[in-house]
Amino acid sequence: MPTFTPDTIDVTTFLRDHEKKELVRILTCGNVDDGKSTLIGRLFLDAGLIASDALASLEADSKRYGTTGGAIDPALLMDGLQAEREQGITIDVAYRYFFTEKRTFILADVPGHAQYTRNMATAASTCDMAVVLIDATKGVTEQTYRHTAIIALLGIRHVLVTVNKMDLVGYSQAVFDDIRSAFGDCCVRFDFADLHFIPVSALVGDNVVTGSAKMPWYRGGTLMHLLETLNVASDRNLIDFRFPVQIVSRPSADFRGFAGTVASGTVRPGDRIIVFPSKKQTTVRSIETFDGALDEAFAGQAVTLTLTDEIDISRGDVLAHPQNVPTLDDACEAMIVWMGEEPLVDGNTYLLRLGRTETLATVDAIRYELDVQTHHRKQSTQLPLNGIGRCSLTFHQRIAFDSYAKNRTTGAFVLIDRVTNATVGAGMVLDRREENSQGRWQMEPRSKTLRKEESRVESKDREKQWKQRPATLLFTGFSGSGKSTIAHELERKLFAQGHVAVVLDAENARLGLNRDLGFSTEERAENVRRIMEVAKLLNDAGIIALCALVAPTEEMRSHAKELVDSDRFLLIHCSAPLDVCRKRHPKELYRQAHTENVPGISSVYETPQKPDLVLDTERDAAEQCAEKVEELLRTNGILIEK
Repeated sequence: MPTFTPDTIDVTTFLRDHEKKELVRILTCGNVDDGKSTLIGRLFLDAGLIASDALASLEADSKRYGTTGGAIDPALLMDGLQAEREQGITIDVAYRYFFTEKRTFILADVPGHAQYTRNMATAASTCDMAVVLIDATKGVTEQTYRHTAIIALLGIRHVLVTVNKMDLVGYSQAVFDDIRSAFGDCCVRFDFADLHFIPVSALVGDNVVTGSAKMPWYRGGTLMHLLETLNVASDRNLIDFRFPVQIVSRPSADFRGFAGTVASGTVRPGDRIIVFPSKKQTTVRSIETFDGALDEAFAGQAVTLTLTDEIDISRGDVLAHPQNVPTLDDACEAMIVWMGEEPLVDGNTYLLRLGRTETLATVDAIRYELDVQTHHRKQSTQLPLNGIGRCSLTFHQRIAFDSYAKNRTTGAFVLIDRVTNATVGAGMVLDRREENSQGRWQMEPRSKTLRKEESRVESKDREKQWKQRPATLLFTGFSGSGKSTIAHELERKLFAQGHVAVVLDAENARLGLNRDLGFSTEERAENVRRIMEVAKLLNDAGIIALCALVAPTEEMRSHAKELVDSDRFLLIHCSAPLDVCRKRHPKELYRQAHTENVPGISSVYETPQKPDLVLDTERDAAEQCAEKVEELLRTNGILIEK
């Protein structure tokens, strides 16, 4: 955009016009040397966003520090620290404010080194959109996976994947397509509303602000075009009113107001509100600002509320509508990005700061650590520096909070070391529905008077008569991978030999036992749990249970193994490419992925890490696969030789 001077434009009018524009916060991230700073500098240069004095300074610095042979080095616009210029890397987060005819932007350029991941997570927590850079000469790296996982955890739903240095690979479409495919595979589990891929050369300027004639095969928009046009306004939560009190305003004896920023939702004079944690109710009298009273305030506005009743409200309290309230509890489950040099371990206590609320919090358990490269969950007793994991926390008092998915203000917190006062962790509260669903695996019966009835038939007598020991086989794989077909074939073979086996098919269960369940991740977990409970009853009766389930996550399968008893449990992975499963499925499930949450397409499917048997169902017929499973049963002593 052209620069301006006060002699030609009225500054007051100019600023008033830009106040009305939509503000978008952008995160740029990627591996070290992928070209983040160069891309941003090029964006500013080609869009005419650099003032003449800054441009002169950049030209001088380019001759001293630049890597472009004396020509303007766009990276130096962002790398302002001397150490950054000497090493040619970004160390600290650099923020830049700029505007176009359509929007105003705050852009955060974050470090690419793994040791500075904490800086990246801090910057991402306030951003609406992310620009992920990938070096076309290197492809998708582990740091790319790490940054993508953090972006998803921190609720950024609009992602622009910018494949940089296309000039170094001859502007090859094949290279671009390979990177797009690899990155798409890693993003299948993330809930991104927008995911765009742009081939660029930041150094030359291809597809940054203007299109490139060197890549006629790319017909999408430039980076600047997408920054200006992607819809981020719909991300704002205008339903759940939350107002964390920042300060009690008492400028005079006849005025008492409560100042803060509306975290989500809307509020109007006359609205009934409830205060947390006291749960006292009152009514909003007025909404005050520096420019006068408002008829309505919505998410993002800093206002002062006055109330009709004199009730005790302090800094850190949260105001909400009575019919739509946050959770008030002394415990939560959260995903934590660990930033401390010393690892996070169970039992440690930290100062937790959530919005304006502070309390002590103890880490009760580390549920799992997230492998940022494979996005699989792995068991861990600690979280190292830059580690990401799910943890259970207990607070030393009840506080009000929401899930991070609902509210990024009342659902996010930091953990502070009580000795050094250093921030050592950033947390995102998980949805309570997911907690409750996972908690059903360990839920106790409601009645304390229930007692298990014992069979009058001895287990050894069943083994002797049926020549088998009880077991549960969980056949997992994509829909269409052949799980049910193989299970039924095995059931037929075992029956012919005098054994007793029963197929428990997930689809059949949904027609009856589980007809009340949908296809969300939580409901899929409950589907698995109920079928495993039936399998356990069959095992107690000496019967082999053949369970054909997608069971898409390692956590579900781990719970299933624990429920039926690890000594009785075998995991069979039915492996087939997704394209094969898509063609094979008779009911066109994959065309309905947007409505039925299909693992591998619209939700995650985690490939089993240590299955007892892998069946190549693309190559081998169902009968051959069933024979391999039968051999496994004999090897494990489940089928007893006569």
